[in-house]
Amino acid sequence: MIKFFRKIRERLLTENKFDKYLLYAIGEIILVVFGFLIALQINNWNEERKTENLEVSK
Repeated sequence: MIKFFRKIRERLLTENKFDKYLLYAIGEIILVVFGFLIALQINNWNEERKTENLEVSK
């Protein structure tokens, strides 16, 4: 998958399509941010579930 994205990036740069490359780069950054936010949400959900289980077991 990484190889696929690398080929797209290289092709856009070699064809001097900087505007499309910039759009691609912004899209890639947004995907990374969304992935990070999803991971944080899952972590928060898991921590909340743990504390609820701890309170119930007391």
